[in-house]
Amino acid sequence: MNFFSIPDIYLVILGLLFLSIIMAIIRVIKGPTAPDRIVGLDTINTIVIVSMIIFGLAAGSVIYIDVAIVYAFLSFISTLFIAKYLEGGEF
Repeated sequence: MNFFSIPDIYLVILGLLFLSIIMAIIRVIKGPTAPDRIVGLDTINTIVIVSMIIFGLAAGSVIYIDVAIVYAFLSFISTLFIAKYLEGGEF
């Protein structure tokens, strides 16, 4: 017996991902050091990427997945730059 239809499952997954973002925001606010805050922001970026992919699957549209790939690349590059800055190196 199937209790959820496919869109309901996507809504539950997106809701859980939203709760995960809230927990990561708490880590960003309460983080005692800068690297803790950066890890929290990177976690939020990763959750947003997964949310875009899940939304793209639910909507049946490939454009969300394409945007998620570009967003993941930009997030990776920005994390590298921030890590280099925190290390004390020059760009």
